[in-house]
Formats: sequence, structure tokens, C-alpha cells
Amino acid sequence: MKALLCKAFGPLDQLSVEELPLPRPGPKQVRIDVKAAALNFPDALMVQGLYQVKPPLPFSPGSEFAGLVSEVGSEVSHYKVGDRVIGFGLGGFA
Repeated sequence: MKALLCKAFGPLDQLSVEELPLPRPGPKQVRIDVKAAALNFPDALMVQGLYQVKPPLPFSPGSEFAGLVSEVGSEVSHYKVGDRVIGFGLGGFA
């Protein structure tokens, strides 16, 4: 999968697009095939290390996203592959 990565806090032009292995969801997780992601002011602050939350490096910004569930963990019962979902957290640009 392609991911926009922040490997060190700094200017936005230091972000890089990289190919990463497709993650497998844990027992209580789902994997989402992101179809749309928003870039918000907190995302820009976060990659510069200026936000109140400093995620561990490296991370993929994108705190709002929408897409389709592409895989579900063994303990997930409320979602199924193909469900349309929205999310809030990090990783929308992966």
C-alpha cells in the first residue's frame, strides 16, 4: 500500500510517499480501504511537532477518512467486508 509518512517532525515538504506492506487487522480491528481523506490544520501541526499530541514516529497523517472495510479481525461482529465507514484517528493517508 502507499502511505504518506512523517519520519521526523518538520516542514510539510519533508513528508514522503512510500510503499508499505499491507497490514493485517488484529482480532478486534478492521482494515479500511481509504477512498477519501481530509487534510486538517491539526494534521499540519502534528507533522511539524507543534500539536498537543505527538504520535510516535513514523506515522501517517490524515485524521479524517472514509472508505470500505476490506478485512475484519476474528472477533469483529458489527462490520463486514464491503461496509462503508468513516473514521477519525491517524493513518488516513495510508
